[in-house]
Amino acid sequence: MPDSSPPASVPSTPSTGTAVIYREKLWPNAWIWIIAAGVSAAGILVFAPISMAAGFTAALVLFAIITVLLVLSTPVIMVTADTLTVGRATIERRFVGAVEHFEAGEATAERGTRLNGLAYLCIRGWIDPVVKIEITDPADRTPYWLASTRHPDQLTAALARR
Repeated sequence: MPDSSPPASVPSTPSTGTAVIYREKLWPNAWIWIIAAGVSAAGILVFAPISMAAGFTAALVLFAIITVLLVLSTPVIMVTADTLTVGRATIERRFVGAVEHFEAGEATAERGTRLNGLAYLCIRGWIDPVVKIEITDPADRTPYWLASTRHPDQLTAALARR
């Protein structure tokens, strides 16, 4: 009878003593927070006919909810000596191949017309540069990971270190 136990997974946080080579949290830009404030202010318009207090309360509640959702959905890119973590995905560094970074029009093409449908994506619309990380694991059909980053040179350099 085949073994039905789940495969061993790589921990999402580095084990004790593993030095973090690179870490970046992809926080929303200022204009995302301005949009969140504007959407929250719509609560004032909706509830103002009832009372201004209800409108301001609704705006504060909406802003709190949007803030919690933005903070909880902010992905982390972390490189250690043994693993690479991008958002929810983690892979051993031995399966990381070539790494390229793209900016401006090239980054747009990588996110659009050049995108492979099997690629793992961790992209944020408010961050333009992307890094393309080749995956060499023969058991993984994913050809590469495409991740947004504000520091493409630093991430590429961190992944080049062995």
